[in-house]
Amino acid sequence: MTDNFYVHPTSIVDPDVEIGAGTKIWHFCHVSSGARIGKNCVLGQNCYIGGDVVIGDVCKLQNNVSVYTRVTLEEGVFCGPSCVFTNDLTPRSLFPKGPADWIPTLCRRGSTVGANATVICGITLGGHSMVGAGAVVTRDVPDFGLVTGVPARLVGWVCACGTRLELPIRSGEILTETCAACGLRYELRDGALTCLDTSD
Repeated sequence: MTDNFYVHPTSIVDPDVEIGAGTKIWHFCHVSSGARIGKNCVLGQNCYIGGDVVIGDVCKLQNNVSVYTRVTLEEGVFCGPSCVFTNDLTPRSLFPKGPADWIPTLCRRGSTVGANATVICGITLGGHSMVGAGAVVTRDVPDFGLVTGVPARLVGWVCACGTRLELPIRSGEILTETCAACGLRYELRDGALTCLDTSD
């Protein structure tokens, strides 16, 4: 433990990095200058965190996750093994670009990116949304939305606890449901899902 966080001896943390108390950075990771990592996060083996990346408190990155410059993870984001974020829609080795050309991506509070999923830059993953394993996300995902496939499509809704909800994707009427696992109540209105019990 150093300064109330842990960095495995095989990992490299560049100068000018902020790391919150209780965070653990495991084997063979690299955290670049300018990155800010919150409290009580876990970075699994072989993660890369780019310069100026922001990672909120209580985020968990499984093995082999790379979070490149202009990607922001809010509080409580889960990144499954080997998921991929991009920051350039038209990359060329012979025509390099700088940080001003890279495109931001935002993962809102409590969202999940499944194993081996790819998140194309310029989109927002809504709060507590869930991206299925192997999906390729090319458009915004709504709060509590469940997306799967290539390209990813909205296939349902999930509770903040992760349990799938038995609600249609869209409805012409206002529908409500209570999560069978945790008891949180939801309302589906005009194609958007809202939790009635929290501010999320």
